[in-house]
Amino acid sequence: MARMSARERVEAALAGQDVDVVPVSLWRHFPEQDQTAEALTDVTLEWQKRFGFDFIKLMPPGDYATIDWGAESSYQGAVGGTRQTTTFPITTIDDWAKIKPVPVDRGRNREVIEAARLVDERLGGEIPVLQTIFSPLTIAMKLSDGKVLEHLRQRPEIVHEALSAITEVTRAMTAATLDHGAYGIFFATQCASTDLMTPDEYRAFGSAYDRQVLDEAGGSRFTLVHIHGSNIMFDELKTYNANALNWHDRRTAPTLAEGQASSGRTVVGGIHEKAIADMTPAEAAAQARDAIDALSARHLMIAPGCVMPITTPDSNVRAVVEAVRG
Repeated sequence: MARMSARERVEAALAGQDVDVVPVSLWRHFPEQDQTAEALTDVTLEWQKRFGFDFIKLMPPGDYATIDWGAESSYQGAVGGTRQTTTFPITTIDDWAKIKPVPVDRGRNREVIEAARLVDERLGGEIPVLQTIFSPLTIAMKLSDGKVLEHLRQRPEIVHEALSAITEVTRAMTAATLDHGAYGIFFATQCASTDLMTPDEYRAFGSAYDRQVLDEAGGSRFTLVHIHGSNIMFDELKTYNANALNWHDRRTAPTLAEGQASSGRTVVGGIHEKAIADMTPAEAAAQARDAIDALSARHLMIAPGCVMPITTPDSNVRAVVEAVRG
C-alpha cells in the first residue's frame, strides 16, 4: 500500500478501511505552558515535532472551561500536570443561579480557540487537530469541587438551569473552535460512571446535555468521545453522535476489542496511561502491538486511555510510535 498522509490515515481508520499503518497519538499536560494561546501553540508544536503523531489532541489546562466563570487555579506539582483549583465559583447550592452564559470570544475560552487555530495554521492543516471540550456536567463538577452531584439530588431544577447555561457556552465553544481550524473535538465526560451516579441520573443530567454539544459538532470530521473513570456507562455513550471512542481500556471494562465490536465505532486506546511512565520502552511497545493484533489493525488508533503523567520518558513515547510504524 502506498504511504498515506496523517489525515488520510485518520480518515481511513475512522471509516474502517485499510491503512498503511495504524494512526497513533499520545498526549500529556504542559503545566505553566498552557495559559496563553501562543505558549500552548509553541509547546504543542514542539511535542508534535519530536514524535510526528497522526493527530493532535490539544492540551489546554483541564480547568480552562471554568475560568471565565470565576474559578482560579495554580499548578502545584501534580504528576498528571493538572492545575489545582484554588477558588471555586460554586460553594453553596444557591450559587448555581449565578451561572449565566459567558462569551467565548474573550477570556480563557478565546485563548483555547486561538491555540487550535494557530496549531492548525502553523502545520498547514496537514495534521488533524482535536480541540478538548468538556461535557457540561463535567464543567459543573469542576466549578463546584464535585458538589453538583449532591446538589442535583437536592434541587434538580436549579442545577438544570445552570447546566442549560453551561451547555449554551459549550456549544458556542465547539462551533467557534471548529470554525477556526480544529479538525474535530475530543469530548470528555468525567461523570459517566456508576461510581458517581446512577444511569438514570446520568441520562437526565449528563446525556441530555452531552447530546446537544455533540449535535453542534455534527459537522466535525473526527468526534472522539472520552469516557473517564472506572465502571463506565459504555452502553449509553456508545450511542452518542461520534465516530470514535476512548476510555481507560487497560483499567476498566470493556476491552478495546469488546468496545469496538459493541459500538461499531473506531476505538482509540491500547496504552495504559498511568503505567507508561514506569514501563520500559519494550513494555510500552508491546502494549501497542497487542492492541493492533486484537483489532486486526482496523477501526483502531493507538493512544493512551487518558492523559499521561508528565514524567513519562520520551523513550517510551517513541517506542510506542515506532512499534506502530514498524
